[in-house]
Amino acid sequence: MPVKIRLQRKGRRKSPFYHIVIADARAPRDGKYIERVGTYNPMTKPATIELDSEKAYSWMEKGAQPTETVRSILRFKGVLYKKHLQRGVKKGAFTQEEADTKLAAWLEAKAINIAARKQEAIQERLAYHAKVNGVAPPKVEAKPEPVVEAEPVVEAAPEAPAEGGEA
Repeated sequence: MPVKIRLQRKGRRKSPFYHIVIADARAPRDGKYIERVGTYNPMTKPATIELDSEKAYSWMEKGAQPTETVRSILRFKGVLYKKHLQRGVKKGAFTQEEADTKLAAWLEAKAINIAARKQEAIQERLAYHAKVNGVAPPKVEAKPEPVVEAEPVVEAAPEAPAEGGEA
């Protein structure tokens, strides 16, 4: 029985909301599933993802195949990086403690990046509301350009034909 990690659509028309589920590959998209491991809301900015990383990792270890969208969500949340590090531990490339510190450092850097994105989205929203509500943006005084006096243009007199020339 092939098992997939995939999205199950919820929400109303033009307002999607997804559950991240473990399901039999033969089951319909919104049908029966084995276990729900998280949610994904693409309508927020940035998109809201709640995921039980441990459950998702354990299913990945058991052989569950994620769909493309779920794969990108798992990559974003660090589940695929954890799987990569655990493969290195099994091969003896480094110890479990080193893998845990690498994963923690990666997750911390990711959290800082997400916080910066959220602040940027808030600033965008505030600027949009200020523009819509009629608050004028601060005026930037333009510096006057220096006046450059142009030299007078002297027109050359047309040359007269030479006398005694060919006619």
